[in-house]
Amino acid sequence: MRTNFDFAPYRRSTVGFDHFFDLLETGTRADASDGYPPFDIVKEGQDSYRITLAVAGFRPDEIEIVAQQNLLIVTGKRSEDEPVGDYLHRGIATRAFERRFQLADFVEAGEASFEHGLLTIALKRVVPEAMKPRRIQIGGQFANDRIEDSRKEAREAA
Repeated sequence: MRTNFDFAPYRRSTVGFDHFFDLLETGTRADASDGYPPFDIVKEGQDSYRITLAVAGFRPDEIEIVAQQNLLIVTGKRSEDEPVGDYLHRGIATRAFERRFQLADFVEAGEASFEHGLLTIALKRVVPEAMKPRRIQIGGQFANDRIEDSRKEAREAA
């Protein structure tokens, strides 16, 4: 199955959408990870989200969360301290991971918590005041008033 889509024709006929096409191309590429660790994304409100990752076997000090512009990276690396014991079966994954999440514009990572093997990261869309829509008042007379005034003047001159 082919997962690549050629955006070249669209790139030639558009201006200023390079970032958008880069995001689309990144999203269509096969993810290097194999789905580990599993995660949920929940929309909690109009502008708030929550990502929950199942990171059983990791301690909070073995996980790093980095928020960059439009990107959230969660990395986990187990410490070198190997638990004592002769394992007959090891089903809890202990391999290192890196999970990347593309964030929309103005989405910021907030508080993170770790409980019962689940890492939860709160996200919130914070639009700057300068970017919020605002109503603009129209000054001066209405255009219709000007047209009627010019007709009146034409009648009076005749």
